[in-house]
Amino acid sequence: PRAAAAREPNWAQRGGHVNDASCLSRTPVAGVVRVRSEADVATALRYASAHGLTVSAAGVKHSMGGQAFRAGGVVLDMRDMDAIRLDPAARTVTVGSGATWHAIQLAVHPRFAVKAMQSTDIFSVGGSISVNAHGMDHQAGAVMGSLRSVRLMLADGRVVTASRDENAELFRHVVGGYGLFGVILSATLDVVPNDVYRSGREIIDYRTFPATFERIAADPRVGLSYVHLSTSPGSLLREALVYTYTKHPEDQALNRAALSEVTSTKIRRVTVNLAKRNDTFKRWKWWSEKHLEHRFESCTITRAQAQGSGEACLVARNDPMHDSVAYLFNNLPSETDILHEYFIPRAQIVPFIDGMRAIFEREHANLVNASIRAVGTEDNALSYAPEPAFSVVLYLNQPTTPQGTAAMRRLTGELIDLTASHGGRFFLPYQLHYTPAQLERAYPEIGTFFAAKRDWDPQGLFSNTWYARYAPLVAKQPAPIRPSITARAPLA
Repeated sequence: PRAAAAREPNWAQRGGHVNDASCLSRTPVAGVVRVRSEADVATALRYASAHGLTVSAAGVKHSMGGQAFRAGGVVLDMRDMDAIRLDPAARTVTVGSGATWHAIQLAVHPRFAVKAMQSTDIFSVGGSISVNAHGMDHQAGAVMGSLRSVRLMLADGRVVTASRDENAELFRHVVGGYGLFGVILSATLDVVPNDVYRSGREIIDYRTFPATFERIAADPRVGLSYVHLSTSPGSLLREALVYTYTKHPEDQALNRAALSEVTSTKIRRVTVNLAKRNDTFKRWKWWSEKHLEHRFESCTITRAQAQGSGEACLVARNDPMHDSVAYLFNNLPSETDILHEYFIPRAQIVPFIDGMRAIFEREHANLVNASIRAVGTEDNALSYAPEPAFSVVLYLNQPTTPQGTAAMRRLTGELIDLTASHGGRFFLPYQLHYTPAQLERAYPEIGTFFAAKRDWDPQGLFSNTWYARYAPLVAKQPAPIRPSITARAPLA
Protein backbone atom coordinates (compact mmCIF):
# COMPACT_ATOMS: atom_id res chain seq x y z
CA PRO A 1 0.00 0.00 0.00
CA ARG A 2 2.81 2.44 0.86
CA ALA A 3 4.48 1.90 -2.51
CA ALA A 4 1.18 2.25 -4.35
CA ALA A 5 0.42 5.52 -2.54
CA ALA A 6 3.77 7.09 -3.41
CA ARG A 7 3.34 9.47 -6.34
CA GLU A 8 5.52 8.91 -9.41
CA PRO A 9 8.35 11.43 -9.68
CA ASN A 10 9.07 13.53 -12.75
CA TRP A 11 10.93 10.86 -14.70
CA ALA A 12 13.32 11.96 -17.44
CA GLN A 13 14.30 8.33 -17.98
CA ARG A 14 12.80 5.07 -16.76
CA GLY A 15 15.30 2.26 -16.40
CA GLY A 16 18.24 2.26 -18.76
CA HIS A 17 21.81 3.20 -17.96
CA VAL A 18 23.84 6.23 -16.89
CA ASN A 19 27.55 6.99 -17.15
CA ASP A 20 30.05 9.60 -16.00
CA ALA A 21 32.59 11.71 -17.87
CA SER A 22 35.09 8.84 -17.99
CA CYS A 23 32.67 6.74 -20.10
CA LEU A 24 33.93 3.74 -18.10
CA SER A 25 31.14 3.59 -15.50
CA ARG A 26 28.02 2.53 -17.42
CA THR A 27 25.52 1.55 -14.72
CA PRO A 28 21.88 0.31 -14.86
CA VAL A 29 19.50 2.44 -12.80
CA ALA A 30 15.83 2.49 -11.83
CA GLY A 31 15.55 5.82 -13.57
CA VAL A 32 16.56 9.47 -13.74
CA VAL A 33 14.32 12.17 -12.23
CA ARG A 34 14.35 15.63 -13.73
CA VAL A 35 14.34 18.01 -10.76
CA ARG A 36 12.94 21.51 -11.17
CA SER A 37 11.85 22.28 -7.60
CA GLU A 38 12.23 21.22 -3.99
CA ALA A 39 8.86 19.50 -4.28
CA ASP A 40 10.30 17.34 -7.07
CA VAL A 41 13.08 16.23 -4.71
CA ALA A 42 10.59 15.42 -1.94
CA THR A 43 8.42 13.39 -4.32
CA ALA A 44 11.43 11.42 -5.54
CA LEU A 45 12.59 10.70 -1.98
CA ARG A 46 9.14 9.46 -0.93
CA TYR A 47 8.88 7.29 -4.04
CA ALA A 48 12.34 5.78 -3.55
CA SER A 49 11.74 5.14 0.14
CA ALA A 50 8.40 3.46 -0.54
CA HIS A 51 9.92 1.20 -3.20
CA GLY A 52 13.12 0.35 -1.33
CA LEU A 53 15.35 2.23 -3.78
CA THR A 54 18.42 4.35 -3.12
CA VAL A 55 18.83 7.97 -4.25
CA SER A 56 21.86 9.74 -5.73
CA ALA A 57 22.08 13.39 -6.79
CA ALA A 58 23.91 14.20 -10.03
CA GLY A 59 25.04 17.39 -11.73
CA VAL A 60 27.34 17.21 -14.74
CA LYS A 61 28.75 13.83 -13.59
CA HIS A 62 32.46 14.64 -13.74
CA SER A 63 33.14 12.65 -10.58
CA MET A 64 34.53 9.39 -11.92
CA GLY A 65 34.27 7.31 -8.75
CA GLY A 66 30.58 6.46 -8.89
CA GLN A 67 29.49 9.28 -6.56
CA ALA A 68 26.57 10.35 -8.79
CA PHE A 69 24.67 7.07 -9.12
CA ARG A 70 24.28 3.50 -7.91
CA ALA A 71 23.13 0.36 -9.69
CA GLY A 72 19.35 0.00 -9.42
CA GLY A 73 18.92 3.39 -7.78
CA VAL A 74 17.09 6.63 -8.53
CA VAL A 75 19.27 9.43 -9.94
CA LEU A 76 18.22 13.04 -9.38
CA ASP A 77 19.28 15.22 -12.31
CA MET A 78 19.78 18.54 -10.51
CA ARG A 79 20.85 20.63 -13.49
CA ASP A 80 17.56 22.55 -13.72
CA MET A 81 17.95 23.75 -10.11
CA ASP A 82 20.07 26.56 -11.46
CA ALA A 83 18.66 29.85 -10.14
CA ILE A 84 21.26 32.53 -9.33
CA ARG A 85 20.66 35.54 -7.08
CA LEU A 86 23.44 38.06 -6.42
CA ASP A 87 23.37 40.23 -3.28
CA PRO A 88 25.88 43.03 -3.95
CA ALA A 89 25.51 44.57 -0.49
CA ALA A 90 26.28 41.31 1.30
CA ARG A 91 28.81 40.26 -1.33
CA THR A 92 27.18 36.86 -1.67
CA VAL A 93 25.52 34.86 -4.40
CA THR A 94 22.80 32.28 -3.68
CA VAL A 95 22.56 29.57 -6.31
CA GLY A 96 20.71 26.36 -7.01
CA SER A 97 22.87 23.29 -6.66
CA GLY A 98 22.64 22.56 -10.38
CA ALA A 99 24.05 25.93 -11.41
CA THR A 100 27.44 25.76 -13.09
CA TRP A 101 30.35 28.03 -12.29
CA HIS A 102 30.18 29.20 -15.91
CA ALA A 103 26.67 30.58 -15.38
CA ILE A 104 27.57 32.04 -11.99
CA GLN A 105 30.53 33.91 -13.45
CA LEU A 106 28.32 35.39 -16.15
CA ALA A 107 25.86 36.52 -13.46
CA VAL A 108 28.39 38.22 -11.15
CA HIS A 109 30.71 39.70 -13.81
CA PRO A 110 31.97 42.42 -14.26
CA ARG A 111 31.79 43.77 -10.70
CA PHE A 112 32.33 40.55 -8.76
CA ALA A 113 34.15 37.25 -9.10
CA VAL A 114 33.87 33.81 -7.57
CA LYS A 115 36.07 33.44 -4.49
CA ALA A 116 36.81 29.70 -4.74
CA MET A 117 36.09 27.28 -7.57
CA GLN A 118 37.90 24.82 -9.80
CA SER A 119 40.23 26.13 -12.48
CA THR A 120 37.57 25.29 -15.08
CA ASP A 121 33.94 26.40 -15.05
CA ILE A 122 32.03 23.33 -16.27
CA PHE A 123 31.17 21.85 -12.86
CA SER A 124 27.98 22.26 -10.84
CA VAL A 125 27.98 23.92 -7.44
CA GLY A 126 26.35 20.92 -5.77
CA GLY A 127 29.03 18.62 -7.12
CA SER A 128 31.80 21.02 -6.16
CA ILE A 129 30.50 21.24 -2.58
CA SER A 130 30.13 17.46 -2.41
CA VAL A 131 33.84 16.99 -3.16
CA ASN A 132 35.03 20.27 -1.55
CA ALA A 133 36.70 21.31 -4.79
CA HIS A 134 39.58 23.76 -4.86
CA GLY A 135 41.24 25.89 -7.52
CA MET A 136 43.84 28.50 -8.33
CA ASP A 137 43.42 30.87 -5.37
CA HIS A 138 46.03 29.70 -2.86
CA GLN A 139 44.76 32.23 -0.32
CA ALA A 140 41.03 31.45 -0.48
CA GLY A 141 41.33 27.68 -0.03
CA ALA A 142 38.69 25.23 -1.19
CA VAL A 143 34.97 25.82 -1.76
CA MET A 144 34.23 25.26 1.93
CA GLY A 145 36.10 28.46 2.78
CA SER A 146 33.75 30.59 0.67
CA LEU A 147 30.55 28.74 1.56
CA ARG A 148 28.23 30.71 3.87
CA SER A 149 25.54 28.04 4.06
CA VAL A 150 23.79 25.21 2.25
CA ARG A 151 20.14 24.21 2.17
CA LEU A 152 19.55 20.51 1.84
CA MET A 153 16.79 17.97 2.13
CA LEU A 154 17.30 15.12 4.55
CA ALA A 155 16.09 11.57 4.03
CA ASP A 156 12.83 12.27 5.90
CA GLY A 157 12.01 15.28 3.71
CA ARG A 158 12.98 17.98 6.20
CA VAL A 159 14.73 21.01 4.71
CA VAL A 160 17.77 22.07 6.71
CA THR A 161 20.13 25.02 6.58
CA ALA A 162 23.68 24.08 7.51
CA SER A 163 26.57 26.45 8.12
CA ARG A 164 29.43 26.95 10.54
CA ASP A 165 26.92 28.40 13.03
CA GLU A 166 23.80 26.34 12.37
CA ASN A 167 23.84 22.55 12.21
CA ALA A 168 27.62 22.87 12.09
CA GLU A 169 28.39 19.16 12.38
CA LEU A 170 26.08 18.39 9.47
CA PHE A 171 27.80 21.16 7.50
CA ARG A 172 31.20 19.49 8.04
CA HIS A 173 29.83 16.22 6.69
CA VAL A 174 27.89 17.61 3.73
CA VAL A 175 30.94 19.49 2.43
CA GLY A 176 33.09 16.78 0.89
CA GLY A 177 30.38 14.27 1.86
CA TYR A 178 29.77 12.89 -1.65
CA GLY A 179 25.99 13.30 -1.48
CA LEU A 180 25.52 10.80 1.35
CA PHE A 181 23.89 13.07 3.94
CA GLY A 182 21.17 14.81 1.95
CA VAL A 183 20.29 16.48 -1.33
CA ILE A 184 21.88 19.91 -1.65
CA LEU A 185 19.17 22.30 -2.86
CA SER A 186 21.00 25.62 -2.86
CA ALA A 187 24.06 27.34 -1.46
CA THR A 188 25.11 30.85 -0.50
CA LEU A 189 28.68 31.70 -1.44
CA ASP A 190 31.02 34.62 -0.96
CA VAL A 191 31.97 36.71 -3.95
CA VAL A 192 34.97 39.03 -4.13
CA PRO A 193 35.89 42.07 -6.22
CA ASN A 194 36.70 41.23 -9.82
CA ASP A 195 40.24 42.53 -9.56
CA VAL A 196 42.40 43.22 -12.58
CA TYR A 197 45.56 41.10 -12.62
CA ARG A 198 48.82 41.20 -14.52
CA SER A 199 49.60 37.68 -15.62
CA GLY A 200 53.12 36.38 -15.18
CA ARG A 201 54.98 33.18 -15.99
CA GLU A 202 58.34 31.76 -15.01
CA ILE A 203 60.20 28.61 -16.08
CA ILE A 204 61.89 26.89 -13.13
CA ASP A 205 63.58 23.67 -12.13
CA TYR A 206 61.05 21.61 -10.16
CA ARG A 207 63.45 21.40 -7.20
CA THR A 208 63.13 25.15 -6.67
CA PHE A 209 59.34 25.06 -6.56
CA PRO A 210 59.01 25.08 -2.72
CA ALA A 211 61.10 28.27 -2.51
CA THR A 212 59.24 29.77 -5.47
CA PHE A 213 55.90 29.11 -3.80
CA GLU A 214 57.10 30.65 -0.52
CA ARG A 215 57.90 33.82 -2.43
CA ILE A 216 54.47 33.79 -4.12
CA ALA A 217 52.60 33.10 -0.87
CA ALA A 218 54.41 35.97 0.84
CA ASP A 219 53.08 38.47 -1.70
CA PRO A 220 49.42 39.32 -0.88
CA ARG A 221 49.02 40.91 -4.30
CA VAL A 222 49.18 37.50 -6.02
CA GLY A 223 45.55 36.42 -6.28
CA LEU A 224 45.88 33.26 -8.37
CA SER A 225 48.70 30.84 -9.04
CA TYR A 226 49.33 27.37 -10.42
CA VAL A 227 52.14 25.30 -11.90
CA HIS A 228 52.38 23.10 -14.99
CA LEU A 229 55.02 20.36 -14.95
CA SER A 230 56.70 19.15 -18.12
CA THR A 231 55.26 15.98 -19.65
CA SER A 232 57.97 15.92 -22.33
CA PRO A 233 60.18 12.81 -22.16
CA GLY A 234 63.38 14.85 -22.14
CA SER A 235 62.37 16.93 -19.13
CA LEU A 236 59.60 14.81 -17.60
CA LEU A 237 58.47 16.45 -14.33
CA ARG A 238 61.81 18.31 -14.16
CA GLU A 239 60.90 21.62 -15.74
CA ALA A 240 57.96 23.64 -14.49
CA LEU A 241 56.02 26.69 -15.66
CA VAL A 242 54.77 28.85 -12.79
CA TYR A 243 51.77 31.06 -13.59
CA THR A 244 50.81 34.01 -11.38
CA TYR A 245 48.13 36.70 -11.48
CA THR A 246 49.12 39.81 -9.55
CA LYS A 247 47.00 42.80 -8.52
CA HIS A 248 48.34 46.32 -9.01
CA PRO A 249 46.33 49.24 -7.55
CA GLU A 250 46.82 51.44 -10.61
CA ASP A 251 45.05 48.88 -12.83
CA GLN A 252 41.77 48.66 -10.91
CA ALA A 253 39.98 51.55 -12.65
CA LEU A 254 40.23 49.82 -16.03
CA ASN A 255 37.06 48.48 -17.64
CA ARG A 256 36.44 44.73 -17.51
CA ALA A 257 35.51 43.24 -20.87
CA ALA A 258 32.65 40.78 -21.23
CA LEU A 259 33.61 37.19 -20.48
CA SER A 260 34.53 35.06 -23.47
CA GLU A 261 35.82 31.57 -24.10
CA VAL A 262 39.49 30.68 -24.15
CA THR A 263 41.19 31.60 -27.40
CA SER A 264 42.98 29.20 -29.77
CA THR A 265 40.73 26.28 -28.80
CA LYS A 266 41.32 24.45 -32.10
CA ILE A 267 45.09 24.80 -31.87
CA ARG A 268 45.10 23.63 -28.27
CA ARG A 269 42.87 20.66 -29.06
CA VAL A 270 45.20 19.55 -31.85
CA THR A 271 48.24 19.98 -29.61
CA VAL A 272 46.70 18.02 -26.72
CA ASN A 273 45.36 15.21 -28.89
CA LEU A 274 48.63 14.81 -30.78
CA ALA A 275 50.50 14.66 -27.47
CA LYS A 276 48.55 11.49 -26.65
CA ARG A 277 49.97 9.78 -29.73
CA ASN A 278 53.74 9.71 -29.16
CA ASP A 279 56.76 11.29 -27.47
CA THR A 280 57.56 13.62 -30.37
CA PHE A 281 54.23 15.38 -29.99
CA LYS A 282 54.66 15.48 -26.19
CA ARG A 283 57.90 17.39 -26.75
CA TRP A 284 56.09 19.72 -29.14
CA LYS A 285 53.29 20.34 -26.61
CA TRP A 286 55.72 21.37 -23.87
CA TRP A 287 57.78 23.53 -26.25
CA SER A 288 54.57 25.18 -27.40
CA GLU A 289 53.47 25.95 -23.86
CA LYS A 290 56.84 27.44 -23.01
CA HIS A 291 57.31 29.51 -26.14
CA LEU A 292 54.02 30.01 -28.00
CA GLU A 293 50.84 29.80 -25.92
CA HIS A 294 51.38 33.00 -23.95
CA ARG A 295 51.59 34.90 -27.23
CA PHE A 296 47.93 33.98 -27.88
CA GLU A 297 46.75 34.91 -24.38
CA SER A 298 43.38 36.66 -24.29
CA CYS A 299 43.70 40.35 -23.47
CA THR A 300 40.39 40.91 -21.71
CA ILE A 301 41.36 44.44 -20.72
CA THR A 302 41.46 46.42 -23.95
CA ARG A 303 44.95 46.67 -25.36
CA ALA A 304 44.81 50.47 -25.46
CA GLN A 305 43.97 50.61 -21.74
CA ALA A 306 46.57 48.02 -20.86
CA GLN A 307 49.30 49.83 -22.77
CA GLY A 308 48.31 53.00 -20.99
CA SER A 309 49.04 51.27 -17.70
CA GLY A 310 52.42 50.12 -18.93
CA GLU A 311 51.43 46.50 -19.62
CA ALA A 312 50.67 44.75 -22.89
CA CYS A 313 47.97 42.41 -21.56
CA LEU A 314 45.86 42.31 -18.40
CA VAL A 315 42.99 40.09 -17.27
CA ALA A 316 40.14 40.30 -14.78
CA ARG A 317 39.96 37.69 -12.02
CA ASN A 318 37.06 35.86 -13.67
CA ASP A 319 38.93 35.36 -16.93
CA PRO A 320 41.49 32.65 -16.05
CA MET A 321 38.75 30.49 -14.53
CA HIS A 322 36.19 31.11 -17.31
CA ASP A 323 37.44 28.07 -19.17
CA SER A 324 35.08 25.35 -20.40
CA VAL A 325 38.08 23.25 -21.59
CA ALA A 326 36.55 22.53 -25.00
CA TYR A 327 40.08 21.70 -26.15
CA LEU A 328 40.11 18.68 -23.80
CA PHE A 329 36.89 17.03 -24.98
CA ASN A 330 37.58 13.53 -26.24
CA ASN A 331 34.80 11.65 -28.05
CA LEU A 332 36.89 8.76 -29.35
CA PRO A 333 35.26 5.48 -28.22
CA SER A 334 38.61 3.65 -28.13
CA GLU A 335 40.19 5.89 -25.49
CA THR A 336 39.35 8.14 -22.57
CA ASP A 337 41.04 10.76 -20.42
CA ILE A 338 41.30 10.23 -16.68
CA LEU A 339 42.07 12.59 -13.81
CA HIS A 340 44.06 11.73 -10.71
CA GLU A 341 44.79 14.02 -7.78
CA TYR A 342 47.15 13.60 -4.85
CA PHE A 343 47.59 15.86 -1.82
CA ILE A 344 51.17 15.92 -0.59
CA PRO A 345 52.49 17.61 2.59
CA ARG A 346 54.38 20.64 1.33
CA ALA A 347 57.79 19.54 2.60
CA GLN A 348 57.46 16.29 0.63
CA ILE A 349 56.64 17.63 -2.83
CA VAL A 350 60.10 17.26 -4.43
CA PRO A 351 60.73 13.62 -3.41
CA PHE A 352 57.13 12.82 -4.35
CA ILE A 353 57.70 14.16 -7.87
CA ASP A 354 60.87 12.06 -8.13
CA GLY A 355 58.95 8.94 -7.14
CA MET A 356 56.13 9.78 -9.52
CA ARG A 357 58.56 10.17 -12.43
CA ALA A 358 60.04 6.74 -11.75
CA ILE A 359 56.56 5.17 -11.77
CA PHE A 360 55.55 6.87 -15.03
CA GLU A 361 58.74 5.77 -16.77
CA ARG A 362 58.41 2.21 -15.52
CA GLU A 363 54.72 1.89 -16.41
CA HIS A 364 54.96 3.83 -19.71
CA ALA A 365 51.99 5.94 -18.60
CA ASN A 366 50.45 8.27 -21.19
CA LEU A 367 50.67 11.46 -19.13
CA VAL A 368 49.13 14.40 -20.98
CA ASN A 369 49.23 17.10 -18.31
CA ALA A 370 50.50 17.54 -14.75
CA SER A 371 49.88 20.55 -12.53
CA ILE A 372 50.39 21.68 -8.95
CA ARG A 373 48.16 23.90 -6.82
CA ALA A 374 48.38 24.83 -3.17
CA VAL A 375 45.69 23.97 -0.62
CA GLY A 376 45.45 24.96 3.01
CA THR A 377 44.12 22.91 5.91
CA GLU A 378 40.54 21.79 5.25
CA ASP A 379 38.47 20.93 8.34
CA ASN A 380 35.53 19.08 6.82
CA ALA A 381 34.83 15.62 8.24
CA LEU A 382 36.56 13.69 5.44
CA SER A 383 39.40 16.06 4.61
CA TYR A 384 41.94 15.53 1.85
CA ALA A 385 44.16 18.16 3.49
CA PRO A 386 44.40 17.85 7.29
CA GLU A 387 47.53 19.98 6.92
CA PRO A 388 48.69 22.45 4.23
CA ALA A 389 49.51 20.52 1.08
CA PHE A 390 50.30 20.73 -2.59
CA SER A 391 47.72 19.20 -4.90
CA VAL A 392 49.23 17.28 -7.82
CA VAL A 393 46.66 16.91 -10.61
CA LEU A 394 47.37 14.41 -13.38
CA TYR A 395 45.59 14.13 -16.72
CA LEU A 396 46.16 10.69 -18.23
CA ASN A 397 45.00 8.97 -21.40
CA GLN A 398 44.08 5.28 -21.50
CA PRO A 399 42.50 2.81 -23.94
CA THR A 400 38.93 1.81 -23.05
CA THR A 401 39.88 -1.87 -23.18
CA PRO A 402 40.11 -4.33 -20.29
CA GLN A 403 43.88 -4.18 -20.69
CA GLY A 404 43.85 -0.38 -20.57
CA THR A 405 41.73 -0.38 -17.42
CA ALA A 406 43.98 -2.99 -15.78
CA ALA A 407 47.06 -0.90 -16.54
CA MET A 408 45.40 2.21 -15.09
CA ARG A 409 44.40 0.27 -11.97
CA ARG A 410 48.00 -0.85 -11.47
CA LEU A 411 49.34 2.67 -12.04
CA THR A 412 46.81 4.15 -9.60
CA GLY A 413 47.73 1.65 -6.90
CA GLU A 414 51.41 2.52 -7.23
CA LEU A 415 50.72 6.26 -7.06
CA ILE A 416 48.48 5.82 -4.01
CA ASP A 417 51.19 3.82 -2.24
CA LEU A 418 53.76 6.47 -3.15
CA THR A 419 51.46 9.16 -1.76
CA ALA A 420 51.05 7.23 1.49
CA SER A 421 54.82 6.88 1.85
CA HIS A 422 55.04 10.67 1.87
CA GLY A 423 52.18 11.15 4.33
CA GLY A 424 49.69 12.34 1.72
CA ARG A 425 46.14 11.52 0.63
CA PHE A 426 44.49 10.83 -2.71
CA PHE A 427 41.32 12.51 -4.00
CA LEU A 428 38.29 10.24 -3.85
CA PRO A 429 36.07 11.41 -6.78
CA TYR A 430 38.02 9.42 -9.33
CA GLN A 431 38.05 5.80 -10.46
CA LEU A 432 37.67 3.17 -7.75
CA HIS A 433 41.08 1.62 -8.35
CA TYR A 434 42.07 1.44 -4.69
CA THR A 435 41.61 -1.19 -2.03
CA PRO A 436 39.74 -0.71 1.26
CA ALA A 437 43.13 -0.92 3.00
CA GLN A 438 44.49 1.93 0.87
CA LEU A 439 41.37 3.97 1.65
CA GLU A 440 41.70 3.42 5.40
CA ARG A 441 45.41 4.20 5.35
CA ALA A 442 44.86 7.51 3.55
CA TYR A 443 41.70 8.41 5.50
CA PRO A 444 41.89 6.79 8.96
CA GLU A 445 38.66 8.63 9.86
CA ILE A 446 36.69 6.89 7.08
CA GLY A 447 35.05 4.43 9.49
CA THR A 448 33.77 7.27 11.67
CA PHE A 449 32.59 9.11 8.55
CA PHE A 450 30.57 6.11 7.38
CA ALA A 451 29.18 5.70 10.91
CA ALA A 452 28.01 9.32 10.88
CA LYS A 453 26.34 8.70 7.52
CA ARG A 454 24.41 5.74 8.97
CA ASP A 455 23.43 7.88 11.95
CA TRP A 456 22.08 10.71 9.79
CA ASP A 457 20.47 8.35 7.27
CA PRO A 458 19.64 5.11 9.13
CA GLN A 459 17.56 3.68 6.27
CA GLY A 460 20.40 4.17 3.80
CA LEU A 461 18.27 6.18 1.38
CA PHE A 462 21.22 8.17 0.02
CA SER A 463 23.84 6.01 -1.62
CA ASN A 464 26.19 5.73 -4.57
CA THR A 465 28.59 3.26 -6.15
CA TRP A 466 31.51 4.47 -4.02
CA TYR A 467 29.63 4.03 -0.74
CA ALA A 468 28.17 0.67 -1.75
CA ARG A 469 31.62 -0.66 -2.59
CA TYR A 470 33.65 0.54 0.39
CA ALA A 471 31.31 1.05 3.36
CA PRO A 472 30.73 -2.69 3.96
CA LEU A 473 34.48 -3.37 3.84
CA VAL A 474 35.73 -0.64 6.17
CA ALA A 475 36.09 -1.40 9.86
CA LYS A 476 33.02 -0.06 11.65
CA GLN A 477 33.54 2.79 14.11
CA PRO A 478 31.09 4.47 16.49
CA ALA A 479 29.38 7.55 15.13
CA PRO A 480 30.30 10.90 16.65
CA ILE A 481 27.72 12.38 19.00
CA ARG A 482 25.23 14.19 16.79
CA PRO A 483 23.63 17.37 18.09
CA SER A 484 19.95 17.96 17.42
CA ILE A 485 19.18 19.81 14.22
CA THR A 486 16.96 22.74 13.38
CA ALA A 487 14.82 22.11 10.35
CA ARG A 488 11.54 22.80 8.65
CA ALA A 489 8.88 20.10 8.72
CA PRO A 490 8.90 17.51 5.93
CA LEU A 491 7.27 18.68 2.73
CA ALA A 492 3.72 17.42 2.31
